[in-house]
Amino acid sequence: MDKSQLHEFQISASGALLKNPEIRFAFQDCLVVLQEHIPADYISLHLYDEGLGIIETVVDATVDSSPEINKITVLAPEAREIASASIEYIDPEQPYEIIDRLGDSVMAQQLGVDLGTPDSPSLVLDLCRDGIYLGSVALTSAPGIYYSHEHGALLTLLHDVMGCAVSQFLSQRECSRLRASLADRTRLLQSDFNCTFDVGIVGSDGGLRDVFGSCKQVAPTKAPVLLLGETGTGKEVIAGAIHHISGQSDGPFVKVNCGGIPSTLLESSLFGHRKGAFTGAIKDALGYFERARGGTIFLDEIGELSLEAQTRFLHVLQDGSFERVGGSKPRVADVRVVAATHRNLAELVEQGVFRQDLYFRLNVFPITIPPLRLRRNDIPLLADHFIRKIAGEMSLSHLPVLAPGAIDSLMNYDWPGNVRELENAIERAIITKRGILLNFELDNQPEQCPIVEEADLNFETVVAELLTSALKRSEGRIEGKGGAAELLGLNPRTLQSKLKKLNIPCGRKALGLYKKYD
Repeated sequence: MDKSQLHEFQISASGALLKNPEIRFAFQDCLVVLQEHIPADYISLHLYDEGLGIIETVVDATVDSSPEINKITVLAPEAREIASASIEYIDPEQPYEIIDRLGDSVMAQQLGVDLGTPDSPSLVLDLCRDGIYLGSVALTSAPGIYYSHEHGALLTLLHDVMGCAVSQFLSQRECSRLRASLADRTRLLQSDFNCTFDVGIVGSDGGLRDVFGSCKQVAPTKAPVLLLGETGTGKEVIAGAIHHISGQSDGPFVKVNCGGIPSTLLESSLFGHRKGAFTGAIKDALGYFERARGGTIFLDEIGELSLEAQTRFLHVLQDGSFERVGGSKPRVADVRVVAATHRNLAELVEQGVFRQDLYFRLNVFPITIPPLRLRRNDIPLLADHFIRKIAGEMSLSHLPVLAPGAIDSLMNYDWPGNVRELENAIERAIITKRGILLNFELDNQPEQCPIVEEADLNFETVVAELLTSALKRSEGRIEGKGGAAELLGLNPRTLQSKLKKLNIPCGRKALGLYKKYD
């Protein structure tokens, strides 16, 4: 071809490559132009990941068909060594290779087997951009039709525009991942945990002192952390603290409630899925592990994972990689894992519902968060924190004030729901008692019940006898030190309500009715 023909060829082929944003159709359109000058039945695009030692085939097209493909070929050690060495010796003047039969190239042979390519001559063009090796484009002809250096020189004219198309494809794919990651970061910034370590978390100098000491020890490492404790103790906040002072603090903090995801969608949610992997999978989707890349993933209620999901998760911890559901490409899990549970994992292992090897992997650095009843001195500070927080969220013009004795009610309650229950109680009080002092109705159950005869095991009868016994002990007094409410661990108003409901005399009407209990 003369110069004008070569120029026309470049313009036509380049236009075909760049007019379609979807890469498989762009290369298919390019093949149509190429066939006028180069014998080619197939065109394929192979991206090379030297770190993982894999080749990802993203285009395998004819002029009539360009199916969606994402085939991963894990190179054998010999092929990996050859590929790594070949990258260093690519001739910029002649970046193509002519392969007369697949057996002449270890890599081509392995790709041919994986893709079902016929044992036919191939013309392979290596693609580099800005000094970075991207992969290769391969043309395959019918058996008996061979390629010449003239064909190679012609294909080389498209090297830069093909490299541009591949770079754009890779950039778009990375943008999709970053958009998902940015969404997670935005949720983090909008969440409650947006404070400095030790200063913004109540209890760091009190009942959580030992917990925060452990956090400081483990945060600089990448070791998995297992947070243990009752429901509502603040495991998510502790996980956020570990992330905040770790080397991954600039990355996303992705929170996953394993117990809140249907078992049928759990693996897909965690690891992502390929289009067509199951009914309803209409497109590729990132999982939480991909969204947490470069940051921390917090897996709450880890004990709720199915055995299948546990197996996949174990692979992540062991090998640092995972695969999407329905996919075969190994993906690097560059993520810090913090898991949490209120369940006894050792017992779950004995019951056969939790993998022992996964338990050992997670239990490298366990941190137990004490329940609120074992750190009661933190309650006043927590109450103040939640009052200010909730008042701000509700845009109240004045800060609510606790009624006299209200903090004693909070301090004397056992808080089976821990910090979460405390926050809910304060929010409920602020909503229902706007404009008046805050007090709380908290029903602590008595630790012991009086022994009664079998004939008197009626619930209301037992309760009535218990309340009457307390009134006798207090000589009829309900409130104050030694009053019946204090003896029963009840709020005075709650006790008065129960006495009224059971028609038990109290107050002025009962003066002198109750003698000293002996």
